[in-house]
Amino acid sequence: MKILVTGVAGFIGSYVCKRLLGRGNEVVGLDNLNDYYDMNLKYGRLGTLGISKDDIDWYKFIGSSEYSSFRFVRMNLEDKQAMQMLFANEHFDKVVNLAAQAGVRYSIENPYAYVESNVDGFLNILEGCRHYKVKHLIYASSSSVYGLNGKVPFSEKDGIAHPVSLYAATKKSNELMAHTYSHLYGIPSTGLRFFTVYGPWGRPDMSPFLFADAMLHHRPIKVFNNGDMLRDFTYIDDIVEGVLRVIDHTPSPDSDWQAEMPDPSTSTAPYKIYN
Repeated sequence: MKILVTGVAGFIGSYVCKRLLGRGNEVVGLDNLNDYYDMNLKYGRLGTLGISKDDIDWYKFIGSSEYSSFRFVRMNLEDKQAMQMLFANEHFDKVVNLAAQAGVRYSIENPYAYVESNVDGFLNILEGCRHYKVKHLIYASSSSVYGLNGKVPFSEKDGIAHPVSLYAATKKSNELMAHTYSHLYGIPSTGLRFFTVYGPWGRPDMSPFLFADAMLHHRPIKVFNNGDMLRDFTYIDDIVEGVLRVIDHTPSPDSDWQAEMPDPSTSTAPYKIYN
């Protein structure tokens, strides 16, 4: 298979890419390398995939020194023309969309970045899948879509009507957009609601790294909501294993529905949501 992995310099994206390459898939990796957190971490992840920082430039395809079946390109998802050309030239079998503007609190500071990447960019992904007959779209949603839902543990069948951040709202919109394209154009799609992922090469803005950094530098640990909270974490290897299994299991029109969507019992759209 020829697979597009977006967000390939990200934490999950780099691991998924390495596993795909290790089993013999051809992969094109895309990332815009924004500066939301330390770019050197992103360059380091790409380095493990055989991509040198010195070779990277906008819209330039770079071959890997480690994997003959891997190429990387720096590109924005929201660049409509560039995305159209990418799909037209490459003819992907499957797409794994892990690129997004991440972070919940940052959406208060820079809301436009979330709409541009997570909504406009995702629309470009859907249009590419539609016009170039991609066999399966796998995309990252988020556990944050559950918002004010007080029922625990969460279930894919729970309502997601009350997101409490713009980030969560954009991820819910992704699920609705994917459902619509799946229904209208028969695009098999699977959404994955990740619960905070941790492990080597993880994001420095996440609590395990923030707590460890504070302890190492003898600073107080910041605790939100007076410590009155619980949080689920998932180890990166488990996430990657799940993503690969989903890649290999394309939903069919008679698949059972897993998400809260309009009239799920009557729809024939090949669409799935997993926690």
